[in-house]
Amino acid sequence: MTAKVPDREALIAEAKAKTGLDDFGDTWFFSHIDALIPAFNGEAKLSDAGAAYARETVVTSLVNRLRFVEMFKQHPEIDEEEVEVAAVVVGLPRTGSTMLHRMLAAAPGMTGCRWYETKNYVPFPGEERGNPEPRRAEAKVLMDYMVQAIPELMSIHPMDIDQPDEELIIMGQLFSSTMIEGTFFVPSFARWLMQHDRIQVYRDLKQILKLLQWSDPSRKGAKWVLKTPGHLMGIDGVIEVFPEAKIVMTHRDPVQTVPSYSSMMANLYSMVSDEVTREEVGAFWIDRLAELLNTFVAEREKVGGRNFIDVRYTEQLSEPVKVGRYVLEQAGITVTPEIEAGMAEWIEANKREDRAPHKYSLEDFGLTRAQVEEKFRSYREAFLEKTPA
Repeated sequence: MTAKVPDREALIAEAKAKTGLDDFGDTWFFSHIDALIPAFNGEAKLSDAGAAYARETVVTSLVNRLRFVEMFKQHPEIDEEEVEVAAVVVGLPRTGSTMLHRMLAAAPGMTGCRWYETKNYVPFPGEERGNPEPRRAEAKVLMDYMVQAIPELMSIHPMDIDQPDEELIIMGQLFSSTMIEGTFFVPSFARWLMQHDRIQVYRDLKQILKLLQWSDPSRKGAKWVLKTPGHLMGIDGVIEVFPEAKIVMTHRDPVQTVPSYSSMMANLYSMVSDEVTREEVGAFWIDRLAELLNTFVAEREKVGGRNFIDVRYTEQLSEPVKVGRYVLEQAGITVTPEIEAGMAEWIEANKREDRAPHKYSLEDFGLTRAQVEEKFRSYREAFLEKTPA
């Protein structure tokens, strides 16, 4: 019998017991949990270990929310933090957005959400402000486990607990990002999410950025660079909550990105299920990526492309610092020699040849080149067959 994830009330009780807290603030995301649990139990094909991880994911997310609300009660001055987002990097997965994000965030005066912070965005009880060692230690244990469970992970998506990573991990803890469907095979929840509010999570994300900024005084005055392909789904929220930000759309032919991302998803699903097939992964993600991209492009057209910047994957590979300078200048930042040196130093320290090649093909996932070309035909014509603006 397949292991089941208990209902929301049981998970809430567990989170309250772990923290001794009971105030979740605005509980707008409870309905998201209620939609997610049937997907866990009905279609995710969870192994016993996968069901345990799904339960832990929800409980940990609720624990973080309880601590978040309590932190603002104890330190109301957090709400006075001024968060300035200079750029939001977004595009289909596997388009070079991670490289661009980390390079930009490495520049002096810039910052991004670090991986250990995305897992635990609230300081642990008793943690000294500016000294996140307890969270870093816990993140290292988790990352070591992930690398052991999926040896290919570092060649697919290199990670380091102190490197900037995707805030979709934070948003996923509010059950409102593609992190959930990127960890568990839950197509029905992905559909549900598209039909419900996707803006409130950005209001909460801004408050979380305030907390991250307050928790690390070295960030004072820094400008944020955000990044996740998950913003394809909620770019209207980005535009509303971070109107000052330049939105950087990274471009690469889906013929390359779809099988690459499918490979990544198959590896991640293998941590929680022994039954999800590669064909199921390919069939779901070719449609899902097209849906996300179409949603994004429609919102871009609504604002007439205002505040949008286009970057090609090939340009990032050939002249990364030049691309970084262009993006920062478009965001209104004066690019000094120190900023260029910071970006160049990051590139030198994170060369692609230092990691194993990531091998994949469309056929591995029951897909053909013709399918991908047809599914993304309008995107390829609009953005890949002309010089970006």
